[in-house]
Amino acid sequence: MSKKEQIRSEKNLILAALAKKGNCLSPHEILESINLNLKPHVLRDRLKDLVNEGKVKKKGIARGTKYKITRIHAAVVPTTLPKVKVKSRGEVTFPLPGPAREVQQYVKAPLTSRETVGYNRAFLDEYEPNISHYLTAGEKEELENLGQAEDQTQPAGTYVRKILNRLLIDLSFNSSRLEGNTYSLLDTERLIQDGAPAVGKDPQETQMILNHKGAIEFLAKPTDDIGFNRITITNLHALLSENLLGNPAAEGRLRTIAVEIGQSTYVPTGIPQRIEECFDLMLQKAEQIQNPYEQALFVSVQLPYLHPFEDVNKRVSRLAANIPLFRHNLCPLSFIDVPKRIYIEGLLGVYELNDISLFKEVFKWAYRRSASRYKVIQESLGSPDPIYLKHRELIKRCIRDVVKKRAIKSDVAEALEQSLDGKLESEEKSEVINLIEKELTSLHEGNFARFKITLRDFEEWSQAWRE
Repeated sequence: MSKKEQIRSEKNLILAALAKKGNCLSPHEILESINLNLKPHVLRDRLKDLVNEGKVKKKGIARGTKYKITRIHAAVVPTTLPKVKVKSRGEVTFPLPGPAREVQQYVKAPLTSRETVGYNRAFLDEYEPNISHYLTAGEKEELENLGQAEDQTQPAGTYVRKILNRLLIDLSFNSSRLEGNTYSLLDTERLIQDGAPAVGKDPQETQMILNHKGAIEFLAKPTDDIGFNRITITNLHALLSENLLGNPAAEGRLRTIAVEIGQSTYVPTGIPQRIEECFDLMLQKAEQIQNPYEQALFVSVQLPYLHPFEDVNKRVSRLAANIPLFRHNLCPLSFIDVPKRIYIEGLLGVYELNDISLFKEVFKWAYRRSASRYKVIQESLGSPDPIYLKHRELIKRCIRDVVKKRAIKSDVAEALEQSLDGKLESEEKSEVINLIEKELTSLHEGNFARFKITLRDFEEWSQAWRE
């Protein structure tokens, strides 16, 4: 974990402690709440930053100083976030229940002491969508409460397209980091936003980041074709593996060769017919699952376990897990701060034991982390006006007509009254007219194109409007 990420993690824990208590806390009380070994001057620095950012209020002076989280941030910071310890070497850890610890203990043992196992088709066959469950009812409810980000009546993908610029960086960086990519978050941001590769980095690392960007944009497209189907998943693999496999024909194609899993006693099936059958069955079951979080966890477990492609399977599973979250306008899963070591241990538990206990804890922790981040981002974006959303095409058409007719300010109100008469209820008509007038007064050379207005029309109208 970089210094920047560690600071962010420490500040998030302080916010979680303040949100959970709900009242003013002294620095000493904060340290006791978060169980984090921070030196007093470091805690003061973090609190000072949070005060400057407007997330925390400071009260009192000297030894009587106390801190309280602001109301707006208390509403979006999850108080159920497990305590996190940052070890001296910068590694993030979090508490695990008994079954998960047992899996972790097994996969940490030397390879020679672990049994060699092959693909167990029953692990897939015995899962019945909406009858079998990886997540309990309580776990689903918790994740649903954390993930609500957008009006569920909005078209699929509305929310992810709002935060796409941030998600491209976060998910590309963190998914690549889990593969051992050494790009920093800042390097990733520069590459995605400016197209500038980091100096001294392996070209494969640069290609990996760019492939993630293209794959995320593909999933975020406003189309009903994206889902748990063969076209989506194979093309997702092609985008993520572009120029990385050595054999272009293997990009987006199910494997026909045997493969091995490094540092594991698990040997995936090498029978092409079985891979085809299980791949199609896995997608069929994933699409039938009704709960989006169950879908996300199911594909995160079953896709890398089957290992249907020659390589890049884990990357495909991480992005595919976001398909139901994008579709339902929920906070995405970007694997922020997820330790590579425990992520791999969770998958080894799936591979060698068909036990999801450890991986499920990683999945839940990762989603809490991601949801916390994107809810704060959502607050900064503001909420869309429901009247504008309902009548957006009508509003745009009226603005376009005003501009094309070169209407001046004194003529607009009457013209709108006439053009909207009978089309809307009186109360809504008044609100729509207000919105149109607001948009007209905000129209400038940097935004007129979204109303399908030509430059000539805008310039001539603008001159008349000002006069």
